[in-house]
Amino acid sequence: MDPSILFLVALLFIAFLIFQRGNRQRRDMARVQREVGPGAEVMMASGLYATVTALDDEVVTVEASPGQLSRWDRRAVMRIVNPAPAAEPGDAVAADDSESVAFETSEPSSRSSTSTDEPA
Repeated sequence: MDPSILFLVALLFIAFLIFQRGNRQRRDMARVQREVGPGAEVMMASGLYATVTALDDEVVTVEASPGQLSRWDRRAVMRIVNPAPAAEPGDAVAADDSESVAFETSEPSSRSSTSTDEPA
């Protein structure tokens, strides 16, 4: 094979990889913009971590600390750290179940400690 053809194929392959990476980044940013909502903890392009309080078509209002609101261009939201909490009745029940499971697991351990006191 001619070395110039190999060089051309390698160059086209590298260009293809670069374009694929750009497309993936655009898809990821579009997903973040769709999923961001009030109550979500986000990281801004500057590195600021804040909670979204309001959204507009082009502006997002965030609260970096209690009472400190600031307005940002919506495209400045780089990623969602914690999504907005879902206010569903099933979520509260799941939290109660985890507490009862922790209580139930402590009972068998107390029984095992009494059974070890007996001679084998």
